[in-house]
Amino acid sequence: MNAIEVEELRKVYRSNTDDAVRALDGVSFQVPQGCIYGLLGPNGAGKSTLVKILTTITSPTSGRAAVLGRDVALHPLEVRQQIAVVLQQTAVETLLNVQDNLLIYAYLHGIRRREARERLGAVVDEFDLSDQLRETVQDLSIGTKRRVQVAKIFMLDSPVIFLDEATTGMDPLMRRRVMDRIRTEARKGRTVLLTTQVLSEAEQLCDTIMIIDRGRKLAFGTLQDLRRLSEHMFRVNLSFSGGTDGDLVSRLEALKPVELKAEGKTVEMLFRGEQSSLLEKLAEISRSISITQFEVRGAGLEEIFLTLVKHAK
Repeated sequence: MNAIEVEELRKVYRSNTDDAVRALDGVSFQVPQGCIYGLLGPNGAGKSTLVKILTTITSPTSGRAAVLGRDVALHPLEVRQQIAVVLQQTAVETLLNVQDNLLIYAYLHGIRRREARERLGAVVDEFDLSDQLRETVQDLSIGTKRRVQVAKIFMLDSPVIFLDEATTGMDPLMRRRVMDRIRTEARKGRTVLLTTQVLSEAEQLCDTIMIIDRGRKLAFGTLQDLRRLSEHMFRVNLSFSGGTDGDLVSRLEALKPVELKAEGKTVEMLFRGEQSSLLEKLAEISRSISITQFEVRGAGLEEIFLTLVKHAK
């Protein structure tokens, strides 16, 4: 059984000027139970709209979406009983202290008081919140508020978790801790759908990744599946001395890179094509401009993401 099923989902926002914005335009996908599913896309791609529909916060214009077999439009209460959610907005009670935020959230989801307090201790330790337990949430930093919000969902055993930019504002150590916890929960059989702007998170965490832009699915699959899309795509980094920046950049631009960034005596490029042919051309350029450092590597998820989005525009 799939944890999440989406079929031809559309969401159209209409304004008073009769302009229609298609936040989602016929998106379909399935998420197996126990899977960590990554949803990637630039700002405005439709990621948050999709999460809001799946978590019953907003309704689709057309199409169908179900969580654990329950239609999100027809059975929203049943869906909410099966999910835990972290949205981009900081959904915590700002006038309550950290302890009350965590405990009341557990109580409202049917966790008994004794068990809730046992879970509180473990969650507080894991998210390093012991010094803030009695502090009012409105007095916390943005990063600490985010920690409280993420910690709340681990007070529950909900089989499906939605994380919308969950690690925003967190320091690297806490981000790593959250990622480790997500892996642990998936191994227990919980399903996780996450959106992220940190592509390294998706590479390290996700079993399957879907890339969307302008409300449409551009690609999906495992990381290896997506890397097959980048065959003959590779990144070149080089440093040079001699010549002038403008001389080298203009000659490199003539090689038609997908992307080129030049800063001082350093150039980064993304190419699609035959590597051997490009290396021959770079060797020819190096005869007149001294290249002091040269590196070639295969495309990663970031390059794949940027290329797909660029070609979709």
